[in-house]
Amino acid sequence: MAEVYISVQKHDFDISHEYATLREDNRSDGAIVFFSGLVREMNQGSKVSGLSLEHYPGMTEKALHAIVDEACQRWPLNRVRLIHRIGQLAISDQIVFVAVTSSHREAAFSACHFIMDFLKSRAPFWKKEVTSDGERWVEALSKDQQALNKWQA
Repeated sequence: MAEVYISVQKHDFDISHEYATLREDNRSDGAIVFFSGLVREMNQGSKVSGLSLEHYPGMTEKALHAIVDEACQRWPLNRVRLIHRIGQLAISDQIVFVAVTSSHREAAFSACHFIMDFLKSRAPFWKKEVTSDGERWVEALSKDQQALNKWQA
């Protein structure tokens, strides 16, 4: 059973601390793979000046655990850390951190990719962008569904 840490939080995270936590007392893993997502300045053809993330407490954490549990069933993972921020975020702010450890790189890369693909489409977060054209809710794209489909095969 993998050691799992999941946090939905307003405050920022320190990637070097998260990485060090995954390395601590860890002699069995040969791979650590992580992804950190940032608020970008352009999205869907519009200039973005900020982002607001909302969620449904309780339901969100349950969905995140289900995604991580699925990854742990598919690949031999030893540690998983998933942090997702909520609230008001500015350009270049960190939004999400997903990290996994495994004995081998293939499992770690695949599991990290899988978790991010499912977070993008299945986690109950609602994103509102502030753009040059006003505020708008960010909707799932067809490419997000295509990313999920590859894991269904």
